[in-house]
Amino acid sequence: MFNAPRNEEEIGEVFVKVQDDLKQLKRSLDKIPVNERGKILDIQTLDIAIQKTESSIRKHAEDYLKRVTKRLLVLPSIEDEHKTAQIPKWKPPVKSIPDVSPPRTLLPMASPGEKMSAAIHLLYKPVNSKNRSTKNQKFGLSLPDVHKKRTKGANHHTGSVESFQANEPRGHHSQAKPEDDAGMGLIGIKSRCHKKLECKSEPISSCSTTSREGTPPLITKTPPPSTNSKSMDQGGMMQDQNYVAKSHQNLPATPPLIVIKYPFTIINGRVDPMAVDFHYFKQSCSLSWSSVVVSLEALEKLLRDFAVPLAKVIGERLVELGLNLDIGWRKVPPITLLSALENWEEVLDLVLRPGQRYKGEGGTEAAAIRIQSCWRRHVAQTAYLWHCRRKWAVGTIAISWWMHMQMRRVRKALQARRFRQLENYRSRAQHLATNWKHIQSSKRTIIHIPSLGYSQRQRLNLRGFDILQNTQISRLCDIRDENVEVIYVCPRHLEEDTLHYYTSLLKGDGATDKLDTETTEASSGIRRFIILTPEALDYFPTHNMCLSTLLKYSPHTLKRIRHLIQGKEAYIVGRVAHVDDLAVADELGVPVLGPEPAIAHLYSTKSGGRRIFTEAEVDVPPGRGDIHSLNQLHETLAELMVQNMDVQRWVFKMNSELRSHGTAYCDKCYLSCYNWALQEYHHYGPQLWNTQWIQESVLLRYLDEIPEWLARYARPVKTSCYPNWACFLKTFLRQGGVVEAYIPSDSITCLKVDLLLEPGGEVTMLSCGDQLHASCQLEAVGSTVPQTSVHPETLNSICMRVGQACLQRHIVGYVSVDLVTFLSHNTMEQKVWAIDLDLAYSDQLAMTQMLLMITGGTLNFHTGCLEVPIRMTEKCSEQQIAAKPPVLNRYAVIGIHLFHSNLSMLYHYVFLKICKAHGLGFDTKRKQGTVFALYDSNDRCSIGMITVSEDLQRALVTFARNLSVIHQEISSSKMQGETNFKALSKNIDDVLQMTAQNKLLALEDKAA
Repeated sequence: MFNAPRNEEEIGEVFVKVQDDLKQLKRSLDKIPVNERGKILDIQTLDIAIQKTESSIRKHAEDYLKRVTKRLLVLPSIEDEHKTAQIPKWKPPVKSIPDVSPPRTLLPMASPGEKMSAAIHLLYKPVNSKNRSTKNQKFGLSLPDVHKKRTKGANHHTGSVESFQANEPRGHHSQAKPEDDAGMGLIGIKSRCHKKLECKSEPISSCSTTSREGTPPLITKTPPPSTNSKSMDQGGMMQDQNYVAKSHQNLPATPPLIVIKYPFTIINGRVDPMAVDFHYFKQSCSLSWSSVVVSLEALEKLLRDFAVPLAKVIGERLVELGLNLDIGWRKVPPITLLSALENWEEVLDLVLRPGQRYKGEGGTEAAAIRIQSCWRRHVAQTAYLWHCRRKWAVGTIAISWWMHMQMRRVRKALQARRFRQLENYRSRAQHLATNWKHIQSSKRTIIHIPSLGYSQRQRLNLRGFDILQNTQISRLCDIRDENVEVIYVCPRHLEEDTLHYYTSLLKGDGATDKLDTETTEASSGIRRFIILTPEALDYFPTHNMCLSTLLKYSPHTLKRIRHLIQGKEAYIVGRVAHVDDLAVADELGVPVLGPEPAIAHLYSTKSGGRRIFTEAEVDVPPGRGDIHSLNQLHETLAELMVQNMDVQRWVFKMNSELRSHGTAYCDKCYLSCYNWALQEYHHYGPQLWNTQWIQESVLLRYLDEIPEWLARYARPVKTSCYPNWACFLKTFLRQGGVVEAYIPSDSITCLKVDLLLEPGGEVTMLSCGDQLHASCQLEAVGSTVPQTSVHPETLNSICMRVGQACLQRHIVGYVSVDLVTFLSHNTMEQKVWAIDLDLAYSDQLAMTQMLLMITGGTLNFHTGCLEVPIRMTEKCSEQQIAAKPPVLNRYAVIGIHLFHSNLSMLYHYVFLKICKAHGLGFDTKRKQGTVFALYDSNDRCSIGMITVSEDLQRALVTFARNLSVIHQEISSSKMQGETNFKALSKNIDDVLQMTAQNKLLALEDKAA
């Protein structure tokens, strides 16, 4: 522990000497001659006095410091930290100093508008804001007051010596910390410079006079150090340690300086040491020169680096920088150095000028360094980017290869699984073919999956895809065979009213006791059919997945089916074949009554159907299939038109055409060379026309005009799918298609025949009917059963040949054949053309099963009649039974795709009550009336309808009347809705007229 110095009177002796020197300065100032009218004072005398005072003060301070440095300083004890040091006051007598300052003038190098008084400026600059609290501490001393307020017209200062205190400049004297400017560049610093350069000392009136131009005011003075001085640097600069009572901390502080603004200039980055202004500046800060010289050297280097020709330095600001910025000039941004300049704006503009750095000192080396660094950076960056690209490429290749291998493994696994499923399908199909007779005669379970296994593009383009799959809900009627149990997989959730309707419908024939659903349990009796809905339907409501795919991803439904068919003979009846049919069959372990998906997709196209018809030696329209290029289309069409001059319209069908969506046509009459070609045909005659050299000229003419003819006059049948020929042609060439001749007759009848190609090798006809059309002649919405347009033997012959051709290609299951019949104009004989082949369970067959269910009849394809047995009452005598046949013929009209948007406003039970009120029902005793098929419980826009009557004409009239009644009940004059009822009614009227004409012709023939 060090002992504090006891002789505190030495401080007073030093200040006594300072007081004496000030008295001498006062006497010297009294002797200065003053001109009251504002003439310049004798500055030489003032200069001598100031120099003498400065030397005396320096000498006394050095003597005191020598004595102080030899003593040991003692830190105050903690217990005395809050006590005030008792320092004896020393009050020497001081005479008042008269004010002899002349009027204010402008000092050289001062900024415009800045007026300075010729006085001694006392500046006190603490290092930081914490040391500013020491400005009001007296340390037991009273200094002479040299900062008295000067009143207007007064010639001297007033006030007592005891009240003398050194006033600290405020406001503009606050010094910014070096770290405030750290990190700032030269750009965007003008606004900051304005704020920093405003920090100038306010002029304080003193007893000194203003100096002349080139003559400095009084030099810097430092008060004597107190007893708490800690150390002094080698250059003689003192640092005071002030005690801050409030914060209880001992913080180093810069000694208060009394500095006057000493401007000097730096020319070309060099200070002239012989210049008078710099000489006076150096003298004014001699005590702190070691700190100031560092800032001055840094400023000079900055000016030399940027080749600044002239810089005006504010000495006061430079001293502040030297005292306050102790962290090293290398970390100080240039803005801090430029803030010490009076013409900082000009210097800043010059420093910010591009390329200015390379004009100054070491500019060539700096430019070389910059170029080399930029080039090295460019080379390094290029190498780094190239490395990053290669690294990214390596990662991408690795990930791609990993994904490729993963996909390859998955693909191989899927291929192996599908191959295994196909092998299992073939083995089960062989078992089904071997035991088919036994299975048909014994109890069996049929799993009906009405799945439309179209491509994804086709499924997404079909509106109401799930409703289209459920149009075959009448497959439930297979239970009319007592040995059959039906499991129907439904693509929609059915409401209670729909389930109750089918329960009542099936109970009417006594074929079942109840309807069992997935959520209900059997109460009594055996379960003859079950309706199940896959749970995956709730997870994929908008994906338009086929029913087989939904069932494949429904493990609970598969488990339920597996449990229901356990220990029973069962097989699957699908619709349009899909690969997921094999997956479902493999999961359930049952065979599929249908062809392989690949074979089904090959021969269910338009081109595949034509190949089967050709091999079955069935008449087909003139045409050609498997067209996949534009040149092939033009050449084929030209050849067909030359060979068939009587055909007026040509039809273009896509291979995957669905319900006439992929069909277009073009009339031959719009061809410009048609009349000329017709003249050539009549000129040579039909016999010579088949010669190739005769047809060559017409063929070349057709080839030239066909492209333009198709582009202008070809029209798609459904413009909703393909608005123009260009869109249709693009899809047609991608999928491939068929060019066929349209039937060359105005009286055309289309009929559909459903066949069962049994695995045992037999062909069985299941249904046949003449088709009914709505707005589009190529799209059927219903049919009349049985068909009456073709002789039964002719129809049976055609169907047998087609069936055998399909069996030769391993096609089994349900097949439907579309035929057209017309009278030839040349021979007046009936012709039958086969136009389409569908390897699927048809909607007509499903509705025919319902027809046979409600009537209890059978279709006799040898006679072409629907035979319905009539139950005889007990009261009838034996003669009446013998007189009346037990079987009657009935005719039915089946409406499969009836659509009306206003049906959605009625619930099914309300709709059925309205129909019952109008007498639209079925008489189970007479086996005639109307029956409806309900497809959907939510939208309710599509329905099916069957009318049964004694003859075809009455059945057609009943059907048309039912459509009219339903339309009137659900429509108003302002809300007709979207429907096909009207178009279908018009078609029925045409059929009725044709039927009447046929009857008239038949009567005439009999009469003849």
